[in-house]
Amino acid sequence: MKNRIYKIALLAIAAVLLQSCFVSKDYKRPELKTADLYRNEVVSTDTVSFANVSWDKIFTDPLLQGYITKGLANNLDIKIAMQNLAAAEASMKQGKAGYFPTLSAGADWTHQELSKNSQFGAIVQNRSTDQYQLTGTLSWEADIWGKIRSNKRATNAAFLQTSAVNQAIKTQLIASIATTYYQLMAIDSQIKVAEETLINREQSVETIKQLKKAGNVTEVGVKQTEAQKYATLLIIADLKNNAVLLENTLNILLGESSKKIERSTFETQKIQPQITLGVPSNLLRNRPDVIAAEYNLISNFEMTNVAKSSFYPSFKITATGGLQTIHLNEWFSANSIFANIVTGLTQPIFNQRQLKTKYEIAKANQEKAYIQFEQSLLTAGKEVSDALAQYNNETYKIKVREKQVDALKKAANFSDELLTYGLANYLEVLTSKNDALNAELSLVDNKFQQYKAIIQLYKALGGGWQ
Repeated sequence: MKNRIYKIALLAIAAVLLQSCFVSKDYKRPELKTADLYRNEVVSTDTVSFANVSWDKIFTDPLLQGYITKGLANNLDIKIAMQNLAAAEASMKQGKAGYFPTLSAGADWTHQELSKNSQFGAIVQNRSTDQYQLTGTLSWEADIWGKIRSNKRATNAAFLQTSAVNQAIKTQLIASIATTYYQLMAIDSQIKVAEETLINREQSVETIKQLKKAGNVTEVGVKQTEAQKYATLLIIADLKNNAVLLENTLNILLGESSKKIERSTFETQKIQPQITLGVPSNLLRNRPDVIAAEYNLISNFEMTNVAKSSFYPSFKITATGGLQTIHLNEWFSANSIFANIVTGLTQPIFNQRQLKTKYEIAKANQEKAYIQFEQSLLTAGKEVSDALAQYNNETYKIKVREKQVDALKKAANFSDELLTYGLANYLEVLTSKNDALNAELSLVDNKFQQYKAIIQLYKALGGGWQ
């Protein structure tokens, strides 16, 4: 017995020592060109990005803060992502358990009836036998080539990838809620402009009717002015309908049924933080989608290690023991105890090319994951450049548009006076008023687009999930 125990211990020690013979490699991040991710004119040397600022410091409107908090708690995409995360965590736990042995227990009863005409049935008197068995089986595989270690790392990377995807969904949700909220307030502001214009145009209809009585204009002028009023009513109707559609969209983001959305006014909003981009390499640790892409690369890298390790022999120890008897009343007798231990190396030789195919697929998936990682980083750089360019453009357009609105409003007022004195025709008046209304509506849209660009830049830099 001591000799057997000695042999088993020796095999176990040898197996542990063999685990140092890892075939699998350690992951190293590939060389990536991050310096050129932003356009030359937007290259930043700041060490800190405004993406590191918490979202409640960027979006200071109390109502919006409440909607974002509610969305993060109730949004259905977030809930789905949490279930994906729970499933990935379960897989990760299984990967960590790979080093432990497997243990199973079983109890069975076997009844056998021998044929009287069989070889043994003809010579034994009792051809009916019963056997009772209680067994336990312990099996353990030594991680000689690093297969178990690589599988553990792969499942851990898959869990972290799912976690990063969850963070990316949160970032997108915050950006979507904020954008929809500001768009709602922008439409409210446009409705206000259109309704004020409608009052002016109703007055213009009365004025043009008086001028027709005085013989200064024809009935055509009256009808054209009325048509302009109706056009304004149609603009208001479309804007109000768009507001309802946006309210429905925001409710979906909040995980709620459609209803009225309480909101502040567009004119009271201030969302112009100090914009610092941070160095492009920050995207590697700020952008959840880039983080997820790298963890996907790590997972596929480790699965390539697993596939490569399958070419080498595996060392297993299997021990089985228990109680075995043909008499139930002697089941727990010392004479019923049995045990056996099997150890050995198994080297795959010919397996219908399955191992090689798995390895080639793993290598292809690893290369694909690397390309996707590189693509995610390039996309991140593009989105930062796009958002900053859009912000700068809208900021410039707001300054010009304000001057345009002022000039067109004055032109509309002057044209009214000139029409009264017969120094302008009604078409000039209609044109100047239409231009003034369109310019005011465009100014509101420019301000919304500026806010939207800030939100997109915050998201593009990886803000919102921290």
